[in-house]
Amino acid sequence: SPCSPTLETLRCLHLNHLLAVPFENLSVHSGEPLSLDLPLLYQKIVVNRRGGFCYELNGLFWWLLCQLGFEVHILSAQVKNRFTGAYGPPFDHFISMVTLEGHRWLCDVGFGSGFQLPLSLETDGPQKQTHGLYRLRTEAQLMYVEMSEIDAIKNPKEDTAWRALYKFTFEPRQREDFNAMCHYHQTSIHSVFVCKSLCSLLLPNGRITIIGRKLIINSLSDKKDQPSQTKTDLSDQEITELLKDKFGIVLSNPLTPKDTDIV
Repeated sequence: SPCSPTLETLRCLHLNHLLAVPFENLSVHSGEPLSLDLPLLYQKIVVNRRGGFCYELNGLFWWLLCQLGFEVHILSAQVKNRFTGAYGPPFDHFISMVTLEGHRWLCDVGFGSGFQLPLSLETDGPQKQTHGLYRLRTEAQLMYVEMSEIDAIKNPKEDTAWRALYKFTFEPRQREDFNAMCHYHQTSIHSVFVCKSLCSLLLPNGRITIIGRKLIINSLSDKKDQPSQTKTDLSDQEITELLKDKFGIVLSNPLTPKDTDIV
């Protein structure tokens, strides 16, 4: 069948999810209740054509993979905050691992600017993808997901170029294990999701993001220089129009855009 549990199916689902479903926390900033119950997640993301953050997006993606017959386990990760440099606590981030013919793959459609295709957990070498270069590094029973802005395949000595995204262990988890941290990320002034309203979507040639009242467009370049980035200030009306036109999102409640420093 076209959706049999193969690596090709997994890669196709992973990439197309990222191209179609925004990473966003607009519910937190528009007074909408947020639930991790699967029927309500399905209603929000599939029926209402919204996005979500990791507990929602990876939670529903895990369910989808289970329905298609994949062998999939939920894992807990701790994100390295790019604003503060500190790692979050356990259950900070929801990811999943798929095992296919004895080969383990890391899946994550709920990180924002993360990897585009499942990462092989059977190698510590660089894994080149459409939007970047990634690797998995083991240190003291922890796995680190890292990305490089520099092409380390061409420049193998450029070890300083690697930046950690998050760390995790292989201990299997349950969806309900994440409930407390999901509540924390909706309510705590120490959480990026409370301090900043976010909406971001992978594009075939880059990424489009709204943070607070700022539009950020990253474009991949074929040249040797860094990917280009443009930033534009937005009015409330422009935010509403962009959410509809670029992300397919129409909110039922008024949004209060927010971009404050994390405490």
